[in-house]
Amino acid sequence: MVEKETTHAKKETVVKSSPKSKKDYGIIDMMLSHPAQRVVDSETLIKETQNRVWRALKSGYEYSPVEDQSDAFLRKHVSSRMKMVVMYVDLVGSTNIALDLPEDKVAIIITCFAQEMAATIRQHNGYVLKFVGDAVIGYFVAEDSQLTPADNAVLCAKSMISVIQKGINPILNQYDYPDLAIKIGVDYGENMIVRYGSDAKKSHVDVLGPAMNIAAKIQGMAKANQILIGDDVYSRVHPAIQTSFEKVVWKNNEWKYRRSTGELYPVYAYVD
Repeated sequence: MVEKETTHAKKETVVKSSPKSKKDYGIIDMMLSHPAQRVVDSETLIKETQNRVWRALKSGYEYSPVEDQSDAFLRKHVSSRMKMVVMYVDLVGSTNIALDLPEDKVAIIITCFAQEMAATIRQHNGYVLKFVGDAVIGYFVAEDSQLTPADNAVLCAKSMISVIQKGINPILNQYDYPDLAIKIGVDYGENMIVRYGSDAKKSHVDVLGPAMNIAAKIQGMAKANQILIGDDVYSRVHPAIQTSFEKVVWKNNEWKYRRSTGELYPVYAYVD
């Protein structure tokens, strides 16, 4: 990303400037650690995804364990309120997949989906909060800056679509499996880090807050392979990224979430 912190206002304010000419940001993915150790281009990312998925389908390859840095991070900040960009990624049509394929194959496909989405979140300096059925929940800490995490989350979402369409699906097609599709919802806000129990090392930790709820609701409104972001994310992304989104016009009261002012909370769809 070019000049995110210098192009935005130095103070964390809502972006009001007019969109600049559209730039080709591409998909710059930071591989497999947090923070990232190396940078790869999208072509390398796709090839590595295909290799892992192919091995999983062909020989039951299991993904290598990854240190749960989210858990360690959250335990250090229990009872804290923290600004975050929250992302919900849901697998479309998982019920039909489960009905059409043997259980062992379904397990491999769901695992590939979840692990590849998790890896993509980490590659963009995010944390993986948890897996919930056929959904992956991630977050990008926005305490030091609200701007860079918003950019990272949107670029991560774009990369996820690419991983699904160009990385996973071509391999599934070779085995006559159905294509996968995802729905992504992203929102920003302050959340509370909670621990359910007194054991500082073992009790479950989680994140609670409006942004978690609204990101889930936004994701629920998305179509297959669509990225939807809330206004609080849209107002914080780089102006060149804003040009790739358009405001969603809801029909028949499809979207009901309102701000404290009573105004309908705007949602934007990625259209580029």
